[in-house]
Formats: sequence, structure tokens, C-alpha cells
Amino acid sequence: MRNTQLKLRMAIVGVILFALYFGAALVFDAMFPGIGLLPILALSIIVLPAAQYKLGKWMALRGTEEMPNEGQYRQVHEMTESLSRDMGLDKPKLVVQDMGVPNAFATGRKGAGVVCVSNELIQLLERDELEGVIAHELAHLNNRDTITMILGQSVGMVVSYATFFLVRESGEGAGNFIVAYAASIVAQMLTMIFVMAISRYREYVADDDARQYIGSGDPLARALEKISKGSEGRESNVDDSVSALCILNTDRSTLQQLFSTHPPTEKRIEKLRS
Repeated sequence: MRNTQLKLRMAIVGVILFALYFGAALVFDAMFPGIGLLPILALSIIVLPAAQYKLGKWMALRGTEEMPNEGQYRQVHEMTESLSRDMGLDKPKLVVQDMGVPNAFATGRKGAGVVCVSNELIQLLERDELEGVIAHELAHLNNRDTITMILGQSVGMVVSYATFFLVRESGEGAGNFIVAYAASIVAQMLTMIFVMAISRYREYVADDDARQYIGSGDPLARALEKISKGSEGRESNVDDSVSALCILNTDRSTLQQLFSTHPPTEKRIEKLRS
């Protein structure tokens, strides 16, 4: 993405997250000296994210069905194959789901990804608008965004556990346990603020990549407008964790606004048309 300001913001957030993660690893190393720093790093960088990846992918794909290559779905297969070829990607597996709202998401890793499109979305959008949405989801796979977010969430968990043990060791009794537990929650919430900043940045990047591959940002901008309006007054059937993967998070609760995984739709549309 050519936006220097966004790149700088991403770099700053990345450095802060790494510092938090490394500090948490040092806490564990000091508290459990028999384990060693390297095993602790390996556990939090490899084992924990791998487990989260497997579980998260399974949860995201519950209730989906493999998309047939016929009827109204044929065009989705055709545009996915064409865009994947342009991006240098293996064509991901396509699945479909009744989400209650028009939406789409991608999960998995580059080379073994899955794109889910809701039936509501296929019925709502024109062909070029649907192509913009598919390009956006393929960009997430191409940029390994699922892995990036899982790593960020793992940092939050590691920082939370480290905070709990650090505060717990400072005193005794049930009161200290409650304080340690509360501190761990606060620490994770503060860390997730930075993780959500990365998530919002990745949405801008995927939008920009989609614009480049389809030749214009207007079809995706129109799609976002239709998805936003088409979701009003309708209840989504997907879990909150899956909503974070969707092209548009339709959860408009106060908590979601504080810890938003997506930039404001209006700003995304403005950037796509600028």
C-alpha cells in the first residue's frame, strides 16, 4: 500500500506489540527459570498460534457448505479463479453460508485458504461489485492476514498470563488472586487495542489491493455501501469471532465500536474513490 502514514502507523504498532511480547516472555523466564527463554519463545510464537489457527479455522467454517460450480455460483468460481491467477495464488476453496446478512470472509493461510460468501451477498450485488469483494478476500489470503492476526492475539494472551502471574506473586490470599485476574484482563484489553489497530490497517491494505487488481475502487465502494445498508435491521447468524473476519463487521454495539476490527465504512469508501 502506498500510504506512507498508514505504513508508519503499522510499524509503530508492530514495535509496541513486540516489546510487550518480549517483556512478557522475560517475566515467564524469571518466574520459571528451569524452562529457559528459548522454549518459552517457541511456545508463544509457534505452538500457541498453531493451536489458535486450527481451532479458529474450524469454528469459522462451521455451518458452511462447499459452493457448487453451477447456477448462480458459477460466476463466483470464475472470478475467483481469474483473480487468483492474477495474484499468483492457488484458487482457494469456496464455501457458502446463510449468514442472515450480506457478507463474506476469508480464513486459512496462503495456499490453503477458504473464502466464504453468503447467499445474501450473491443475491444483493452486481457482478463487478461481487468481484471487488472476492478480490478483497483474496488479498487477505495473499497478505497472510489471518496468520498476522493470530500472532497478534497470541501476544495478547501471553501478556495477560504474564501480568496475572506477576501480580499473583506479589502477594497472597483470595484478594490478591482477584486483583491479579483483573489486572490480566486489563492488560489483555490494552494489548488488543494495538492488535485491532493492525486489523484496521489490514482492511485498508486489502481494499487497496482489490482496487489494483480489478482496476477501480468504485465497484468495491458500491459493494460496501450495499452491504452496510443491506445489514440494517437484520441479525447476523455468525459468531463474533467470525464477524471480525468478514469484509464488514455488522456488530454495531458499543463494545465493538471501542475495539473495532474494521475502519469506519465511510472512510474505506472515501479512500477507494479517492
